[in-house]
Amino acid sequence: MAAPALQAFAQARETLAVYQGPRLDAHIHLFDPHRPEGIPWPEPGDTIYRRTLPDEYFAQAAPLGVVGAIAVEASPWRKDNDWLLEAVRHHTGMVGFVGNLVPNDQRFAADLDRLAAEPLFLGMRYGNLWDRDLTEDLRKPGFIEGLRLLAQSGRALDSANPTPPLIAALLKVSDAVPDLRIVADHLPNAQVPPAEERAYWRDLETFAARPTAFMKLSEVPQRTQGTVGLDVAYYQEHLDRLWSLFSEDRILFGSDWPNSDHLVSLDKTIGLTQAYLAAKTSVAQEKVFYLNSRQAYRWKSRQAQQPWVMHKGYRM
Repeated sequence: MAAPALQAFAQARETLAVYQGPRLDAHIHLFDPHRPEGIPWPEPGDTIYRRTLPDEYFAQAAPLGVVGAIAVEASPWRKDNDWLLEAVRHHTGMVGFVGNLVPNDQRFAADLDRLAAEPLFLGMRYGNLWDRDLTEDLRKPGFIEGLRLLAQSGRALDSANPTPPLIAALLKVSDAVPDLRIVADHLPNAQVPPAEERAYWRDLETFAARPTAFMKLSEVPQRTQGTVGLDVAYYQEHLDRLWSLFSEDRILFGSDWPNSDHLVSLDKTIGLTQAYLAAKTSVAQEKVFYLNSRQAYRWKSRQAQQPWVMHKGYRM
């Protein structure tokens, strides 16, 4: 990170009640457009169409106190589960990855068995991406059965790109597979038409009441009227409402790097999240920035600086 950015981050640490412990980023994307086969996302010409591997990430993240990260699939290609596994395996800062699997695919059970033998495999993602529709797909033969196998493997389900129908679908998943841990990604940036707000918040409240439901504090910065707001006051009311539903025990931090670079740099993404959390207790900040990701994903430490037990009285 450039010196001015580091200086600004250091100043924020001095002026706010900033959490000083280790941070775990539970949502980054890894890809390499220089592979012979290329990548399905992002497309050429995109500002993030570049190599984004663990070395590139930690060069920016380590000075910000990030000691570990979880990669979330950025490809619908089945073979890229193995590519992502190898990318994660070769950097001990990476504590695991969330892969791409289709529960009603005839190869799902075999793929899950193979990946479940890998401690770095933490779960799979399914939602509004790659032309998928969880609401419709739940009705397909074998889909729920596949999610039951995922739960039996001890892995989690991530959602993608939240909308009111997606939250309603996650409720159905939770009803059908109550022991499946479900992580709702990017709720701060959920796309909710005004006419659907009441139903959305009703369903989200019901979902958040489930003990296996988590949310990522990710995609917090947003663009309005051509600019990205960095004043936490702009986001306060919405984030407080989410906090009231999931509480300090089931919210975990994710930067969405490098997708977040479309809006602001990594230090500003973390800084905005920190500005919001600064009003919370030190224990709550520790949970959101580090411990809750263990609860959601059951990841295991790969470095000494990824401690297992943090504050007194909170054990995993």
